[in-house]
Amino acid sequence: MKTLPVCFALLPLIAGAATAALAQEAQVQVQSAPDPAGDAIVSGVAALEPRLAGMANDVWSWAEIGFKETKSAGRLRGELQQAGFRVRNGVAGMPTAFIAEAGSGGPVIALLAEFDALPGLAQAAVPAHSPIEGQAAGHACGHNLLGAASVTAAIAIKNWLAAQGLPGTVRLYGTPAEEGGFAKVYMVRDGLFNDVDVTLSWHPGDRNSTTPSRSLAMISGKFTFTGVASHASVAPERGRSALDGVEVMNVAANFLREHVPQTTRIQYVITRGGDQPNIVPAMAQNFYFVRSPDAATLRDVWSRIVKASEGAALATGTAVSHEVLSGAYDTLPNVALNTVMHDSLARVGGYAYTSDEAAYAAQIVTTYTGAGPGRVTSPGDPAAIEPMGPPRQGFASSDVGDVSWVTPTATLSTATFVRGTSAHSWQAAATSGTTIGVKGALVAAKTIALAATRLYRDPALIDAARKEFAERRGDGFAYTSLLGDRAPALDYNER
Repeated sequence: MKTLPVCFALLPLIAGAATAALAQEAQVQVQSAPDPAGDAIVSGVAALEPRLAGMANDVWSWAEIGFKETKSAGRLRGELQQAGFRVRNGVAGMPTAFIAEAGSGGPVIALLAEFDALPGLAQAAVPAHSPIEGQAAGHACGHNLLGAASVTAAIAIKNWLAAQGLPGTVRLYGTPAEEGGFAKVYMVRDGLFNDVDVTLSWHPGDRNSTTPSRSLAMISGKFTFTGVASHASVAPERGRSALDGVEVMNVAANFLREHVPQTTRIQYVITRGGDQPNIVPAMAQNFYFVRSPDAATLRDVWSRIVKASEGAALATGTAVSHEVLSGAYDTLPNVALNTVMHDSLARVGGYAYTSDEAAYAAQIVTTYTGAGPGRVTSPGDPAAIEPMGPPRQGFASSDVGDVSWVTPTATLSTATFVRGTSAHSWQAAATSGTTIGVKGALVAAKTIALAATRLYRDPALIDAARKEFAERRGDGFAYTSLLGDRAPALDYNER
């Protein structure tokens, strides 16, 4: 689906006629015939529900932030190793990143597992705001569910391939730090997806949906201004204020908003403004997120932000340096692959609330703020399946974007939250630790596993996805990371 740099809670815009036509052309016929082999994989996932719940609950309780998910990554790896997967740890220079693989030969189908929590959102699993004392983070984006469901699907697929006697490889990528560290970008940059035929991903949400949304490309970075300290009252003329540099840069960036495409997002905070008013600040810093629907526009706008910082330093007699902390492409839609996912979701179906879950959901709805025609007043029906529309533009960002530009990628969202819940909220953190969250994650695991079985059995579906993938990327595309050659920012949460 978070907004912060992550997640796929994407706000829709109506796609153009040309996009709709492409969607129509790429549409795959929905499967309706009996499917004993598909039923077997769904049953296999259902049998693993206790393991899914155990993983999800453990990771929720640990709530480890990006690149610090030692216990969480270890828990998921342990399940995969126990199931017979071949596991590589610490890939792409990140200690909590891993790749687990089973089977042999092609096709190679990749699944994505995330497991990082969000700082400052520790919350008990109750339908009222109740921070957990002494806990620094919480799973307000449901990544405890995301990783657990993907691991469960991978294990079921491995078992199914062996039982069916079919060739094929299932590969799970353990991807830390989606909330700003963007581990997948480093994995893509290092070529770890180069031999993948297709990727099946999912994200927790407030409904069951497979519409192939497009996210925003994003670059984030910190600008550090250095000046000269002085007594702000006795000798201000001797000082050069780093805070002045920060503020002049921000003014320039705000004027820039009028002269960039309207879909551009420029967001910032001042992370350090000085120590006290009677000292001219010798160091000050701000933190920027810049987003755009396409990477080329993003690069241009970011370069103008950098020039604004340089101009601000010149104007204030200070010096400035900047560091790019994260950067991700927009997601490249794939209607053919998403249709396979949608067909699988329709076959699996949603789930029903118990009486206790219904009461919990009703209480959550009463906590929402805001007004207007879009306000949610009912928890909705978690059994409902949203229709799949044409590709839509959303306004969140995720490192899944980079994956989608090197391999056809489909994205699923299931109702792990109560209808109307915003990601990165205490309501999302609370529900991620309940049976509602686990039920939604089980729907995701079944759907991904069922979609994979269709792809293994019918190579034409993969061919269609790859044909659309090539057409959308266009001739001559060569992937170049928005992060350049920087090493993973393992301490980005501490800066």
